[in-house]
Amino acid sequence: MTAAEDRNKAIALQAFDTLFNKRDYAAAERLWCPLYVQHSARIAPGRNGIFERAKNLPDLHYECELAMAEGDMVMLRGRFTGNGRPTPWIAANFLRIEDGVLAEHWDVIEDEATRDQSLSGLPMYGDNFPNDG
Repeated sequence: MTAAEDRNKAIALQAFDTLFNKRDYAAAERLWCPLYVQHSARIAPGRNGIFERAKNLPDLHYECELAMAEGDMVMLRGRFTGNGRPTPWIAANFLRIEDGVLAEHWDVIEDEATRDQSLSGLPMYGDNFPNDG
């Protein structure tokens, strides 16, 4: 991995932590491009779309299990809890970094399976099923 890819990964992780965990919207503005392009079907366009989504889900929390970078692209695989639904989301977020800020985003999101729902018998995130402790 190159130094630029390491930086891009760190930027993406910092941006998600700043917005979804710290709720520091002023600092988050410095990490998202003003012309941010949002491809998610669950989030309104632009930087304001993702910020409003976070504000409208005040209990939303993000934890990252895996971060990968290649060139200007970063992939974060993690769990969103406090999403206003009975089940956490497991998400793969794909982010394009430009000039040190998040410029573009795609995602794949699904509800986290419980032990009874998992046909594989394996958890979707980490080593435990939800509510296993």
